[in-house]
Amino acid sequence: MMKTTTISAILLAALSLFPVHADQGQDALVSKSTKQGDQSTMRVNPNQFKGSDSDRIDQATAAVAAAGGGTIVLTKREDPDGRTFWLIDRAILLGSEMTLLVDDCTVKLSNQARDNFVRSNNCGLGIEEVKPLQNIHIVGVGNARFVGADNPRSTGDGNKQLNVRSYGTDGGKEDRYQYGNWQNIGILMAYVNRFSVRNIAMFDSHCWGISFEHCKNGTISGIHFESTSKKLIDGEQRTFLNQDGIDLRQGCQNILIENITGFTGDDLIALTAIGTFTYGKPAGAINSTMVAGSKKTDDDDIAYVTIRNVVGHSAGRCQIIRFLNSGGIRIHHIILDGLIDNSPENARAHATIRIGDKNPNWGGVNPVGDTSGFIISNVHSYSRHCILLAGSLSDSIIQNVMNHNSECDPVTYESGKEYVRNVVMSNVIQVNPR
Repeated sequence: MMKTTTISAILLAALSLFPVHADQGQDALVSKSTKQGDQSTMRVNPNQFKGSDSDRIDQATAAVAAAGGGTIVLTKREDPDGRTFWLIDRAILLGSEMTLLVDDCTVKLSNQARDNFVRSNNCGLGIEEVKPLQNIHIVGVGNARFVGADNPRSTGDGNKQLNVRSYGTDGGKEDRYQYGNWQNIGILMAYVNRFSVRNIAMFDSHCWGISFEHCKNGTISGIHFESTSKKLIDGEQRTFLNQDGIDLRQGCQNILIENITGFTGDDLIALTAIGTFTYGKPAGAINSTMVAGSKKTDDDDIAYVTIRNVVGHSAGRCQIIRFLNSGGIRIHHIILDGLIDNSPENARAHATIRIGDKNPNWGGVNPVGDTSGFIISNVHSYSRHCILLAGSLSDSIIQNVMNHNSECDPVTYESGKEYVRNVVMSNVIQVNPR
């Protein structure tokens, strides 16, 4: 739950907007708050601009960028046509020192969009050098919603051919790219230091909901997901693959993930650094699920991540939380504290927690030591596997785990116990069915 002081600050920021009328000119569109340190905070509401919804938001973003930073305040859309939600054709691009405040309104992708909801502006199609950014924040107040398109052009990750494996109206069109890619991700940031995404809900994402590449020192809090890997479109059930909730990719470090609820078509939370599978694709390539490219760096490890207070499940019967690394990339210093699996009886997840993968397509079982330093505590599981050790794990603690599925052990050693070293378990119990 967000601290009261933070909520108060956000509400004060929203209430500090001055009423602006069209005849006041552009100077009135930006209000200057009191200084916070050396940074003057500007606030701009896209309702004061003309054009399509994306045009209006772009103009607000440009005004904030010109001021050296500040806040784009999205309130309910105001227009004579009566529609109150924002229908965007392209991603909202955020740069350093920028906050997107979504105040009790909905941002929806149009059927013409083949892009993210929000993306850090240092990355995108054809951008081969991703320059570092800092202080980017997305904050929801009230009922802040991001909703996928009614009839999307593309879904799925970079390996999914449209209308062969995952749905998309671009499927079969000769002039359109025929696979999913990073453009299908909902919120996407790369190489951002000091960031947050807070208090939003996301529905029917086209691929992963929120993904980070080489991002550091961030908070992801109060996020609710609803997606099922399927959607009824024109009377027919369509498949949307790879609907993860939150993904941390290579190089993500010093991050807090907390207060996550809902259900997704794939893994609810995934920390994945798959070196052998992804290396070699440049930044900005259309044929990748990673916008920043996948070249090997000296800082690819996923580390110093805390995940706490998660209540949800995988409607697609995948994992609730997945940890996967290969190709010499390490995952270490991980705390997972408080996970309640609320899978319904007809849709049990494959695993509540899955660590590693022996499948050679993902790099196979890691050398012992590459996945280490985990503290896993306070878990309720109803999945087909409670804790599935499918790779290696060392120097870790697993405690206070209740497995409610009588057909599996609390811990499954899929890859073999020889890949588990110095892992201490306590209060890991099998709950007998009533």
